[in-house]
Amino acid sequence: MDKHFLSSLFSPSSIAIFAGKTDDPEAQTSQARALHQAITAQHFAGKLVFLDINASGTLADLANAHADLAIIALPAAEVAAALEIAGRIKCHSAVVISSGIDAAHAAELHKMATRDGIYLLGPNCLGFQRPHMLLNASVAGEMANPGPLALVSQSGALTSSILDWSRKNAVGFSTVVSLGPNTAVDMAQVLDFLASDVRTHSIVVYLEGITNARRFMSALRAAANAKPVVVLKAGRKHAGNRAALTHSGTIVGSDDVFDAALRRAGAVRVRSFVALFSAAKCLASRYRPVGRRLAIVTNGGGPGVLAADWVTEIQLDLGRLTPEQALQLKPLLPSQATLSDLIDLSEEAGPEHYRAAIDAASKAPQIDGILAIYSPKVAMDGDAVASAIAGMSRQASKPLLTCWMGDASVGSSRKLLTDAVIPTFRTPEAAVGAFGNLASFYQNQQLLQQTPPPLSDLAKPDVEGARLLIESVLAERRKVLTEMESKALLAAFHIPVTKTILARNPNEAIMIATQLGFPVALKIDSPDISHKSDVQGVVLNIMTAVGVRDTFLEMIQNVARLQPDARINGITIQNMSNQKRGREVCVGLVTDQPFGPVIAFGAGGTMIELINDRTMELPPLNQFLARRLIERSRVFETLGQWRGAPAADIEALEQILLRVSEMVCELPQLREMDINPIIVDESGALAVDARIVIDNAAPSARHYNHLAILPYPSHYEQVCPMAGGGDYIVRPVHPDDATMLQAFVRSLSPESRYFRFVSSMQELPATMLSRFTLIDYDREMALVAIHTDNSMGEDGQPQEISRIVGVSRYITNPDRSTCEFSLVVADDFKGLGLGSRLMLSIMDFAREKGLAEIEGLVLANNPNMLKLMKGLGFKIKSFPEDPDFKLVTHLLQSS
Repeated sequence: MDKHFLSSLFSPSSIAIFAGKTDDPEAQTSQARALHQAITAQHFAGKLVFLDINASGTLADLANAHADLAIIALPAAEVAAALEIAGRIKCHSAVVISSGIDAAHAAELHKMATRDGIYLLGPNCLGFQRPHMLLNASVAGEMANPGPLALVSQSGALTSSILDWSRKNAVGFSTVVSLGPNTAVDMAQVLDFLASDVRTHSIVVYLEGITNARRFMSALRAAANAKPVVVLKAGRKHAGNRAALTHSGTIVGSDDVFDAALRRAGAVRVRSFVALFSAAKCLASRYRPVGRRLAIVTNGGGPGVLAADWVTEIQLDLGRLTPEQALQLKPLLPSQATLSDLIDLSEEAGPEHYRAAIDAASKAPQIDGILAIYSPKVAMDGDAVASAIAGMSRQASKPLLTCWMGDASVGSSRKLLTDAVIPTFRTPEAAVGAFGNLASFYQNQQLLQQTPPPLSDLAKPDVEGARLLIESVLAERRKVLTEMESKALLAAFHIPVTKTILARNPNEAIMIATQLGFPVALKIDSPDISHKSDVQGVVLNIMTAVGVRDTFLEMIQNVARLQPDARINGITIQNMSNQKRGREVCVGLVTDQPFGPVIAFGAGGTMIELINDRTMELPPLNQFLARRLIERSRVFETLGQWRGAPAADIEALEQILLRVSEMVCELPQLREMDINPIIVDESGALAVDARIVIDNAAPSARHYNHLAILPYPSHYEQVCPMAGGGDYIVRPVHPDDATMLQAFVRSLSPESRYFRFVSSMQELPATMLSRFTLIDYDREMALVAIHTDNSMGEDGQPQEISRIVGVSRYITNPDRSTCEFSLVVADDFKGLGLGSRLMLSIMDFAREKGLAEIEGLVLANNPNMLKLMKGLGFKIKSFPEDPDFKLVTHLLQSS
């Protein structure tokens, strides 16, 4: 049960091939001939069986043809018959390479596969390759060279192109998968497999679209948490392609949201085919995520300056030697070398000079990566320089990239570097961009580690009051809240808003303005007007009662003339902000298809569309994510000390973003929102205007199903009494628990570790530790029992030391109705009731998720665990695949 559910697809031991009459190529389709040639061109170690659906035979013959995987390359009309036979011979997976199958026909094939328990890759795909297995189950071309890079592509043509390119550039693959438009095994499932595949160190993805955002984000986060993932997405949509009722809805496009989703998943996006190749070069090397400081070593000032310019252009930092480091390096370089910004070795630089400069930069802690640029010079041997750098590749502790300028005279040098698995590029810009991909991955990994709860630690909002307000508006068959209603909703979540009162006639307006105090602002209040300024529905800085009266009458007339069908509730009166040096920003919300709600931040005011300053993040947010969201905006530069104005209160903006995140999580009816402008200065932030669009939501949305990323389930934390006295906390695992979890595993006895992992390992490998602590709470759950001891510190002061003393976990099986569990308790806490409590709690969570059954494997020589399972009502059965284990199962839902 430890095998991945797609192992039968990508790691089969036996294969049944349906490719027509293999002894008569003329009778085969072109795809069948190509498949037969591809799969027999090398010696697959497993069993190959070629079957013809038109051949005569008996059921007994089929019984002898059992296989893990069926590969079908037949005319569209014959695919169903082949898939039927694959089900009869108990194939667990199938690949349908046949083309010309429409969506309706594909749906029928999916039903057949589901009925027979077959994982179906295709139809209309090119198949897959697993070079280390000598398995070319594709029509994408010759077998790729083996290597650590995986490619998953939704384009067959692109798959073939990358394979062709890889042969010349010494890039090898662990897995190549071509996904067709109607495949049952989708991008999310393939990513899930590659995340745990030991031969895959990095993943390159070409993506045209997704159907289920939650599943895609779940798999992508799991994969990017384990290894670098680079994505090229086609079919970008520009902002403003749809009608919108708010500024945020107008200027935020689907492509912007996709960027935000990839950042939050910890992956890196590239925007061109060339950049994808550059990323593949870097990922095929042994380099892993780093910081943003790139040192440039060059023998020519011009190419070095071009590289430095591009460093600035893509918001990297130029890595520089300190004066002390430069002083030590200077005697080893030509006399004309300069080390102020670039490490410019001058035109006299030879192999030993490049070696000394790269060695110095490698040892400098303030430098994260190195780019060595070589321009051909008369009497200089470029091959010798390349050989010197190639010799340093294994000892380099940082990413080392190269750029050999020119073409005709540097081909052999590039080959030397490529053979040494050192990424080499033709232009400085391409090399810097490739390093930028590594740096972006490092930054995005910080976002990936964030798992905020739905509610922050701020004062508890009035969620029920907010829901009542929304329900009352929907009951009136309205979807756009008035300014008064919008501000009331914000106030329910403690977002500071200006005091606003509605006036229905000029006399009321005068009285309200007098009570509030001048100056005041008047705004039209109508459910039919999206942008008040467009109908002259906003007037600011009115200083007198006469001005209020005249403005009221004039505004009503203007609105009636410019939008005669608009319903007018009246005119709102509010104080003008007294923040004289305040900056105007906007916080917004849009709902994307398929990623759901997205929070936006940027410059505010009436020119918001023209300025087009928007950064986005998927909810939920915490303070770290809120700060990064603000810092990515262009308006952030104005929030510091600026033209004599004190720095704005960034923390106040962070709190507003956290409050908006709470609203998004708890109110699934929200569709669009503008809080614009928010005026912020050194004293705080104040929402001056707001507009909110709502709609009915499915009942299940209360469980955060409307979000692409499930929040940390903080409400499951509970304090449990311990037998014999004391207590402990049971709560969901969190990425910050990694250190405690590793200490827990190390503290287990060898027997306990073996019972849990069926291995003699003494600690968790880094990838497994990360996988166990950064989880997707939608498809799995891990509960940790935390016990806190009070002891005296070295300084004689009392201190609390918390440690993990037990872990229970389940992972949802591919059928999405059952799950597999694991359980381990610290040796010194056994017999105190922790095991029972952790199991009952994990079962409750699985039951709430709608899972029907929980199962697990227990070693037959683990009597204590078997006794616990029996006491909890589990059924204990033999496990046919391995007699050393017992299969324990428990129904979660009453029939």
